[in-house]
Amino acid sequence: MKNISALILLIIASCASSLAIVPSSENTYPEAHVFIQQKNEKPAITVYYFHATRRCATCEAVESVTKEALKEYYGSKVSFTSVNREEDNNNPMIAKHKISGQTLLIIQGDKVVNLTTDAFMNARNKPDKFKKKLKSTIDAML
Repeated sequence: MKNISALILLIIASCASSLAIVPSSENTYPEAHVFIQQKNEKPAITVYYFHATRRCATCEAVESVTKEALKEYYGSKVSFTSVNREEDNNNPMIAKHKISGQTLLIIQGDKVVNLTTDAFMNARNKPDKFKKKLKSTIDAML
């Protein structure tokens, strides 16, 4: 009977040790990887200029004046992306925004402002007027 009791105790002890909870050095709740956007923090602003391979002087002016204004007013706070819609026709932004011609968009999250008309009317002959419109639009988004 002592042998059976000892055997039962040995079995219970080995089962209990296999069920013991060992603290893990591995973090099972990686809070360090959770990013919480502050209420006052807005999504980044990106200016996209969609163009064709062949461009006229006005098309070139839209890109150069836009880049110049963004650098002058915002430094690296506002990014600029030039997309050749003929060479990069699989770019998801083209389908998403239904781009079919030269287009200048200012995008912040889900908000999209189209400045194509202002850009093409003013970038070449009245660059300061266009820069002012670009700045006021972006300032309103910041």
